[in-house]
Amino acid sequence: MPLADDLEAIDKQIRQLQIEWDKFFGGIEKKPPNELKTKVEAVIRRHANAEIRNNTERFRYQTMVAKYNTLNELWSKKLRAREEGKAFGVHGLKADVLPPPAPAPAAPAPRAARGGGAEFRVQNPERDLETVRSLYDHFLEARQRAGERAPVKFESFQKLIGQQASRILSDKGAHAVDFRLETKDGKVSLKAKVVK
Repeated sequence: MPLADDLEAIDKQIRQLQIEWDKFFGGIEKKPPNELKTKVEAVIRRHANAEIRNNTERFRYQTMVAKYNTLNELWSKKLRAREEGKAFGVHGLKADVLPPPAPAPAAPAPRAARGGGAEFRVQNPERDLETVRSLYDHFLEARQRAGERAPVKFESFQKLIGQQASRILSDKGAHAVDFRLETKDGKVSLKAKVVK
């Protein structure tokens, strides 16, 4: 099969795999989508050692492989965390849900929280991109200060915040979610607080 066709197939299958994993982690499906995962990996492997002369195709292939590897790492960690009964976030980051506080008036993000940290209010993960970007920048700074070097891509971080916020908004009937960063024992964690 020509690479161009395989690239289309990989693109579609990665999107389908994201949907299937979301269903599995959301409790809709009982088993992880291992069959589809094996198919995607087989197509990716087919071109792994091949010389791709077309620059556009090579770039697209490398981008898809990088995207797949990032997602695959995220799914593996979520799966491990689920098996161990732990809360999960980006690269081992814990995202704990705290009980809802007394109702507070909406304020622009970030705001000072108790303990001096900033809080970032997310009402709609798609619309509040500036808030998510600001939280991401603070997250990277906190990780640097804590000596954590593993890279975290904005896309992965944004997806995590989107999933966390959407889940909390629907499950808890919240009108917003306040995210704040905490550093404990040299690890930066993300705390989510329900805003009724």
